[in-house]
Amino acid sequence: MINLRRTLYQLRYTNLAYWRNPSSALFTFAFPLMFLVIFTSLLGRHTFMLNGHLTHQTTYYVAAMASYGLISACYVNLAMVMTFQRDTGILKRVQGTPMPPASYLAARVLHALAVAGLLIVITAAFGRVFYQADMPTGLALVRFLAMFLVGALSFSALAFAVSSIIPNADAAPAVVNITIMPLLFLSGIFIPLGDHTPTWIVWVGKFFPVRHFAEGMQSGFLGTAFHWSDVAVVAIWGAVGLVVAARRFNVEPRV
Repeated sequence: MINLRRTLYQLRYTNLAYWRNPSSALFTFAFPLMFLVIFTSLLGRHTFMLNGHLTHQTTYYVAAMASYGLISACYVNLAMVMTFQRDTGILKRVQGTPMPPASYLAARVLHALAVAGLLIVITAAFGRVFYQADMPTGLALVRFLAMFLVGALSFSALAFAVSSIIPNADAAPAVVNITIMPLLFLSGIFIPLGDHTPTWIVWVGKFFPVRHFAEGMQSGFLGTAFHWSDVAVVAIWGAVGLVVAARRFNVEPRV
């Protein structure tokens, strides 16, 4: 059972520990901005049609890297942290303290959500200043925030699910990256998917949640159509992740 007071206490501790490790925090925030600069420098000086909407590639990559930032914080980082803490015995020791395990895990999710939100704000501000990218406003902002919240919770649930199948902490980077990196390419995060994209890539992207999440986020920046079905697909994948995590997640070290 989640105890709100202890959850907030653990969230404060997790946040302090995170920012007292500046090298880790630096890389978390540097990667989206680094990719944004690289992709816009190489590919971002053109316009193209996206779902019938004329789009600047610079603005496209601002939205794409905002999506990547959330996935990085709520899926990649969280899955690796959970695996490391399991194998070092931290999760098992939590069970011997007054801290309810659910409160500990909830604090981890809230911290990931906060980091993801900060990443998106920084990426959007960077894009506004250097690439004159539009910002979500009005109803578009409400839809954007809905996709952000559903995406953050769903990818966090998937992080717990994938951490439950990782054999040990040494394997965590390989397993986590192999489950997400191909989807980032196949879902148009790193390279926009044009009209001549192979059909199998389109269908793979539609099946998994990354593309649906990215398209929901893009609508706020690009003015493209927003579909609540994208939110539903991401939420369904989050529910699947939650079920898998509930059945398989274990605090016992595997080393």
